[in-house]
Amino acid sequence: MFERKMLAPGVYITTLDAEKFNRCRIAIHLRYTPLRRTATDAAVLPLVLERGYAQCPDMTALSRKLARLYGADLGVDLGTAGTDRVLTVDICGIKDRFALAGEDLTRAYADIAFGIVFDPYLVDGLFDPEAVRIEKETLDRRLQAEFNNKRLYCVRQARRRFYGDSPAGIELGGYRSDLPGVTPATLKAEYDRILRTASIDVMVQGADADNVAERLLQALQAVPRAPRDFAGAMAMPVTEPRHYCEAIPGLTQAKLCMLFTTGTPEDLPSINLLRMAMSVFGGSTTSRLFRNVREKQSLCYYCGATALRATGVMMVDSGVEPGREEQAEAAILKEWQDLCRGPVTREEMEDCRRSLLSGMDALGDSLAGLESWYYGQITRGEALAPPEYGRVLINAVTADQVREQLNSYHYSVCYTLTRAGEGGEPA
Repeated sequence: MFERKMLAPGVYITTLDAEKFNRCRIAIHLRYTPLRRTATDAAVLPLVLERGYAQCPDMTALSRKLARLYGADLGVDLGTAGTDRVLTVDICGIKDRFALAGEDLTRAYADIAFGIVFDPYLVDGLFDPEAVRIEKETLDRRLQAEFNNKRLYCVRQARRRFYGDSPAGIELGGYRSDLPGVTPATLKAEYDRILRTASIDVMVQGADADNVAERLLQALQAVPRAPRDFAGAMAMPVTEPRHYCEAIPGLTQAKLCMLFTTGTPEDLPSINLLRMAMSVFGGSTTSRLFRNVREKQSLCYYCGATALRATGVMMVDSGVEPGREEQAEAAILKEWQDLCRGPVTREEMEDCRRSLLSGMDALGDSLAGLESWYYGQITRGEALAPPEYGRVLINAVTADQVREQLNSYHYSVCYTLTRAGEGGEPA
């Protein structure tokens, strides 16, 4: 069903079964350590890379090439894995055996994906100045738009207070204040650093893996490599809870973001235990937060809990009627403390278990879902196992383990957005 091989130091190829699909997928993941000084270059980079590569130097030519490959889909994205960053290039299209004229589609897909990663379009050895200018404007608009999405804005403001200057606090989307300093030269320097230091994982589903591996090894010949180890787990220290309040005129729905820390990076919980704990607390429609805070007390429009394993953080964010933020905060804390002290019922556990198992069943319905499942295991340093094994682990989680996990958190930061004049001091 799956096979992972090391092709070179820090370079791996993983073949996944995709027999039941009529499409194939190749994904290239470059996992690297982010730097604060180059975070904005790193955020602009995927936007520029997605525009084309040396053999297909503009978006029009690239779009035509993808269309000729029976409508193949290409994506370039930047994500996170703990405090590391993951630059991903993926391409998806029909399998070789469905090509009408017997084309070698695997090689064509690999040429595009590896072209994007290893052979970008350059002008005099640097990224195209016009492409950089356009994508800097694109990123600037995205960063400006953050304030308009009040839920996202509140969460990010809370994270900034929580993480401070720690590695986990480096902004994935970069910084507006740094955009003027992004140039074709700085972007090329960050691209070279990523290519040199990243751990490279290529995931192949339904395509000729030997063909892809050959193309990958060819591309690596011209790349100086010094891959670095993954960043270790971290956790913010335990402190007294800190409260921040930002008043905004005309706000119709207040926002509340509460962050908790384990205080220590040791003894990381299994991802399955974490999923069960969050589902029971606030990650499902049968959770304590949904049933008691939202439905019974009508204190919020939405209220959910999530956790990040590698940074030891649990987050609860909610939308609240202005003026009822303190009530909502108190109610959320009560549900958390009740779970820490009191029993978790069998009914709660089984309801949440069924919900998680249903989502796990759906993983096999898409190439992207399956690939995400296996790459998630790689980023966590786990042995590869199919989703069916995940079902076994979910079924093994006990109520005592859920309670112990929730007990490991300490309340750290609360960030509130409220309507101006509804109480609270400016943050």
